[in-house]
Amino acid sequence: ELFVQYLASYSYKHGRGKEKNALTYSDLSHTAEECETFQFLADILPKKILASKYLKMLEQEKRDGEVGELDEEEEDDDKAVEDVGS
Repeated sequence: ELFVQYLASYSYKHGRGKEKNALTYSDLSHTAEECETFQFLADILPKKILASKYLKMLEQEKRDGEVGELDEEEEDDDKAVEDVGS
């Protein structure tokens, strides 16, 4: 209970809570990201992103993974050709 109270008051003081006179999720996630004391909460309180941005990130990761797989296959093919030539 005291921990949650401390997290809330810290987030309120260091976030935009004073301006809006309210504590928001973004204040909590910013605290978890920026304050070393609350770093362990970064996975639990991630920053919100739009679904469209998330889908673009997934597509980019998929493309990067495919490029990495192609590079590995080319390296394997090169090694096979060297072994045959030896």
